[in-house]
Amino acid sequence: MLYPRISLYALMLAAAGIPLYIHLPRFATTELGISLGVLGTILLAIRVVDLVQDPLLGWAIDRWPQAQLMFATLAALGLAVGFPLLFSLSAEVDVVPKLISILVLLFSAYSLGMILLYGRSATLAKTPDAQALMAVAAYREVGMLAGVILAALAPTLFIAMGASAQGYPALGLFLGGIALATLIVTIPIWRRPPITGEKLSLSNFTSAGAMRLLILALVNSLPVAITSTLFLFFVDDRLQLPGKAGVLLILFFFCAGLSVPLWAKISRSIGARSTLLISMPLSIIGFIGAAFMAAGDLIGFALICIASGAALGADMVVLPAMFSVALTRAGLNASSAFGIWSFAGKLSLALAAFTVLPYLERNGYTPGQINSASALSSLNFAYAILPCLLKLCAFSMVLALPKSEQPL
Repeated sequence: MLYPRISLYALMLAAAGIPLYIHLPRFATTELGISLGVLGTILLAIRVVDLVQDPLLGWAIDRWPQAQLMFATLAALGLAVGFPLLFSLSAEVDVVPKLISILVLLFSAYSLGMILLYGRSATLAKTPDAQALMAVAAYREVGMLAGVILAALAPTLFIAMGASAQGYPALGLFLGGIALATLIVTIPIWRRPPITGEKLSLSNFTSAGAMRLLILALVNSLPVAITSTLFLFFVDDRLQLPGKAGVLLILFFFCAGLSVPLWAKISRSIGARSTLLISMPLSIIGFIGAAFMAAGDLIGFALICIASGAALGADMVVLPAMFSVALTRAGLNASSAFGIWSFAGKLSLALAAFTVLPYLERNGYTPGQINSASALSSLNFAYAILPCLLKLCAFSMVLALPKSEQPL
């Protein structure tokens, strides 16, 4: 029951991530009346908190390794309290300070859970070797993708059941319940004796090859961050497919989940670098296809979701596993490193929101309204063309990795 519990904790975190990164922009603009520019600034400001907080959380987990259960409990309780509060907000004069306070709580709890889950990979594995770490990564990412599918499907189901306000209040209570149930079921995995390593420093972090992988992960996550932020807008307004975003999200992440075991098998056979060189072109093709997609083409965009979802599966399982293996082989404390990894991932989301949301606002785009051709062209550029260019940069970085580096 060890690995299924890892999947469950990952499911809780992923189910929390989807509302924060995909539903939040639409909820804040349509339900709370906050402009795209203000929302982008709020998300960037929260990343300033993360700049200090995430590495400190990783340091704390390494400093007090016997307190894993306490950290896991705090993360779950933060999500259990934060989501009902977030999605019960309504448009009022002082909504922005309330929103900021709740988002700081949620992002802090989310960060703590993610750093704990990824940083304790060696502890959670049956043995601290590359094969066992890859098994942990596979179970973890399958759980992550199951949580994503659940969170993507939930609002649509709640609306069909008659929920108000686009199903968001019901979603908040639902996510809070998942967090509490997960905490109870996963207590045993946090009671395992911790495996600790050498204190992290810039020198040993770089010499282990982790710095190179961290920079690659940051650049590679930017395209996903941008498309996650704009997905609902792109489907509803650019493709003119209202009501279809939930189904397409489920298809996207379902294909990502199905692909995880395949990518894990491929990486064990031909190595991580070669695996990424196969998967990344799928994303690039998907972005190119989205850029030229005609409005109303549900089937065409569904095919793009299938291809890009499969490519995401490789990103989710291969890159974190490469990072974890590099740290474990060097005998380094992983939680401190994954604190930096967590911040890098959230920094990409903040940069995406702070860059593309004000850009769309300046170009006249308004979510859910009738937009001009130029405004929709701006949305098309931000959603498809810019991420394609960034993915090409990440692809070139993978090409530059040592060919002898086959860590999985």
